[in-house]
Amino acid sequence: MITVGLTGSIGMGKSATAAMFEAEGVPVYDADAEVHQVYAVGGAAVAPLEAAFPGVTKDGAVDRAALSSRVVGDTEAMNRLNRIVHPLLGAGRAAFFEKARAANAPIVVLDIPLLFETGGERNMDAVVVVSAPAHIQRERVLAREGMSEAKLDGILARQMADEEKRARAHFVVDTAHGFDAARAQVRDIIAALMERANNAKQ
Repeated sequence: MITVGLTGSIGMGKSATAAMFEAEGVPVYDADAEVHQVYAVGGAAVAPLEAAFPGVTKDGAVDRAALSSRVVGDTEAMNRLNRIVHPLLGAGRAAFFEKARAANAPIVVLDIPLLFETGGERNMDAVVVVSAPAHIQRERVLAREGMSEAKLDGILARQMADEEKRARAHFVVDTAHGFDAARAQVRDIIAALMERANNAKQ
């Protein structure tokens, strides 16, 4: 089974690209969805995050906006957050791999926003980076409710530069030209990975 890391900076179209892999029958693990789970009421991250950052929980769940305001732009705080949250994310991933193996899936995709930033690429057989020109990225993100130039700059400051991600990728999906073009790129990547999987069996 080939393990593929899917990543990309904010506003690049990573979630839409993940959905395209899924639509082609490739199992996709969503790291952000598991983060939501551990942040929810009764989630494993709620108590330790409240202890580390008092006031970031509300009604028994982590208030993501409050947490974000405490850690964005503060490297030490971000590192503390990662040290708490990342060890809690193993259970969902283990269950995902177990299900994929049972289904004899030749390829699985792990959708991980901060793949390079956390060193996760070392555990992947291949990395796909979703990208678009900077002006398109900014236009997409600033159209989101509650987003500002300052907030976007803070988020980008803690993400590896797109240019560096592209340089380190095995494959790049350029989302600047619409869904059909991106879907064609995804299909080409799957075909290349399937060929690799078949060659490994021989």
